[in-house]
Amino acid sequence: MQKWIESTGKTEEAAIEAALVQLGLDRDDVSVEILERAKSGFLGIGSCPAKVKVSYEAPDEEPAPAPVEEAPAAVSAEEPSASAPEAPAAEAAEVPAAVAADLSGDQMAQKIDRFLRGLLAHMGAQAEPVIRVNEQGCYEVELVGQELGALIGRRGETLDAIQQLCVYAVNKGLTHRVRVHLDAEHYRAKREESLVRLANKVAGKVVRYRRNVTLEPMNAYERHVIHTALQDRADVTTYSVGTEPNRRTVVAYSRGEHRQG
Repeated sequence: MQKWIESTGKTEEAAIEAALVQLGLDRDDVSVEILERAKSGFLGIGSCPAKVKVSYEAPDEEPAPAPVEEAPAAVSAEEPSASAPEAPAAEAAEVPAAVAADLSGDQMAQKIDRFLRGLLAHMGAQAEPVIRVNEQGCYEVELVGQELGALIGRRGETLDAIQQLCVYAVNKGLTHRVRVHLDAEHYRAKREESLVRLANKVAGKVVRYRRNVTLEPMNAYERHVIHTALQDRADVTTYSVGTEPNRRTVVAYSRGEHRQG
């Protein structure tokens, strides 16, 4: 289910960051549309904050089951009125939502590991997940195995799909979302280095010719890398246009009136 919120800030990046804090998501989990660009005005007069629309995918809400009326059970005169004790809750196959909301770090890692192993086995992939938690509380998962190109897919599309399935599965029933980043054969780091080089090369052309450049369609993670790579430059600014899966990042010339980040 696609949802969105609007947010404002002193700069476009500040508005985006405020939305991410409110949602508890990373930049690569969302799509951003610039509704109004920030204006500095003259000596603070006529200034206008930036306004952005941040869209994100949320799990579909399951409709509550309709109440079922049960016929009153016949009571035998010889039977005691006390009802039989219920089976212990610990014997349940699934973790209740109330308990899932309080999963410890080790329990969450086990949940991620169990889901990915089942999915990989179903796909016939010879890979195992290695999980660690970084300082920001994000679960970083590295798939370890031989010849994992099929799990990565063209430009990481299969890897992105597996990550999205994992995020939905492990967050079901949780009060607070947990973040999961999936990688294989260090693809993310290699792709990020390539995108950073591309971003700086394009930024140089934009400044030289003072003409905006629209990049090829990229997923949310790749657009995030481009935004981050150029966010500290005063001579260019970045924003995204279009809709998924053809959403593109624009590197635009800036006169240095304001800077992101």
